[in-house]
Amino acid sequence: MDDSIINLISGLLILLGFVGVVLPAIPGAPLALIGLLIFKLFSGDCGFGWEVVIIAGIFVAIGSVLDYILPVALTKKFGGTKYGVWGSIIGLIVGLFFPPVGFIIGPFVGAFAGELAFASKDVNGALKSAFGSFVGFLVTTGYDLILCLILFGILIYDIFIN
Repeated sequence: MDDSIINLISGLLILLGFVGVVLPAIPGAPLALIGLLIFKLFSGDCGFGWEVVIIAGIFVAIGSVLDYILPVALTKKFGGTKYGVWGSIIGLIVGLFFPPVGFIIGPFVGAFAGELAFASKDVNGALKSAFGSFVGFLVTTGYDLILCLILFGILIYDIFIN
């Protein structure tokens, strides 16, 4: 297969990884890693070694673990429940229809509503729980976005500069 087609497929997978960072149904950083792996395996333009793919894989694995642990841990640390976490995810999905503010406000409002409606919390307790869930979401999303950006940068650098 032509290198330009492989490069395009790799780039599209990494860009789809960016989308997956904010859409819970798409595995963002793992998809970007697959794009980098395809580039390494099949493109004649690839100039980096396996250590780059291995290190990227380690960071993707760390991010995948953090995606599940950190929001729950911070929600619980701030007194929240699973309803706050689920509310945050639902708020994110609804927030996608109201970009760019919806990406930020949606998870917080969702966590707040989930805590208030299903966990029998007062307003202050729900706000505190929603804040924990929101901070966990922001940290893991930021980590994954930066990771995808780095993987995309590696690909672009290797195709156009190296």
